[in-house]
Amino acid sequence: MSAVRSWAARIVVGGLLLLYAAISLYPFLWMVSAAFKDQHEVVAGGHLIPHRPTLRTIVDTWQELHFFDYFLNSLKVTALTVVLVLAIYAAAGYAFAVLRFPGRTALYRMFMALLFVPGVAVLLPIVLLENRLGLLGGHWGLILPFVNGSAPLAVLMLTNAFEAVPAELREAARVDGAGELRIFGTIYLPLARPVLITIAVLTAIPTWNEYLLTRVSLNDPDTYTLPIALQNLQSGAVQHYNVLMAGALIVVIPVILLFAAAQRYVVNGLMGAVKA
Repeated sequence: MSAVRSWAARIVVGGLLLLYAAISLYPFLWMVSAAFKDQHEVVAGGHLIPHRPTLRTIVDTWQELHFFDYFLNSLKVTALTVVLVLAIYAAAGYAFAVLRFPGRTALYRMFMALLFVPGVAVLLPIVLLENRLGLLGGHWGLILPFVNGSAPLAVLMLTNAFEAVPAELREAARVDGAGELRIFGTIYLPLARPVLITIAVLTAIPTWNEYLLTRVSLNDPDTYTLPIALQNLQSGAVQHYNVLMAGALIVVIPVILLFAAAQRYVVNGLMGAVKA
């Protein structure tokens, strides 16, 4: 009897999970479907699978609406943000985990406190500061706040990862004459590779998708990133839903490919950071 109840519970739980997955995936599937339809078929509704699938909408959106330029801008902002986050906070994590210096605990707690500060709460101060520094309107006005916003999570994960490295390895390297920089680069960084990849992915995705700060910071169409380009597709009097969905597909494909390629590292990195 208990075996029957166990199987029944599994079937119910599995069915509920499948239902939740179907509800969650449907908007994404509709977006993909609409991107391969013409406007008439989208408005007419009907089946999720296109009757006459075509790449013309995606190609025209990419070429005629200058999505390649916006793609390069997004790629530039995201790549520079990820590089700076890894370079700066890997060193910070090593310092917090290994070195001893005055104010270490207070500074670390301050970083952790920033985890509870919503980004929208500091949006206005960031814009005012950028205006004073002459950064408003350029890509560095996006990159630097993105790097700063990534600090709490990156410092937390890297500090935990570096603390998990056996101290004997560092002591053995020091006996061999290695300095802190060499120990950091040849021992600690390679061992923290899954965490570094995880941080890179967790930084790249929100940076690529960021809209609010980008909208208030950029005013030159030549500097626009993909989220602004996508929003501009909705500004016309006539809504071409197939074009809008094609633009949305262009925006999300790089994120999906990135996560798919790094999924194993992300899972291992998160597990390592939690265990540490």
